[in-house]
Amino acid sequence: MKKWLALVVIVCVLAAGWLAAGPFIAIHGIRGAVRDQDAARLSGYIDFPALRTSLKQQVDGYVARRAGPDMQSSLLGAIALRVAGGATGGIVDAMATPAGLAALMEGRNFWHRLEGRRSGEDPYAAAPPRDPLEGARYRYESPSRFTATVRNADGDPVVFVLSRQGLAWKVTDVRLPLSAPPDGG
Repeated sequence: MKKWLALVVIVCVLAAGWLAAGPFIAIHGIRGAVRDQDAARLSGYIDFPALRTSLKQQVDGYVARRAGPDMQSSLLGAIALRVAGGATGGIVDAMATPAGLAALMEGRNFWHRLEGRRSGEDPYAAAPPRDPLEGARYRYESPSRFTATVRNADGDPVVFVLSRQGLAWKVTDVRLPLSAPPDGG
């Protein structure tokens, strides 16, 4: 009887260890896929529908905040915001790709590219591959939610949220630093 009890305890400890190591195994796989520029393998670690929904909500909210309450309350402003909301789909589609996520994980900043600003280096030049999620801070938010926070080129935090789906962990959200306009004003 003691042998069975010991076996059950060992199996439970191993299962808990496997679950606790799951996000780190996924991050290791993501790093390898980005380093090897393997979009198909990277796609296996991303829940694209959930990611697109989250990014679309963040970008639309950013556009509305940037427009201000006066623009939101006027009829023409509301129409302009609706048109701008349609245009944000292209931004989200660019970010919610294996290449777009790799750029975010490497700390590259989309806003400089979108606004035509330069940060000392050519944003259109091919960037040398960097270690994705380099210097990331890791944290469990719950047993099925894990975050990896990195700093982008401006030093702003970008949070990658991994959610457990069965035994696998996938990127389901990227929290962008959109609380203020990108020029800091």
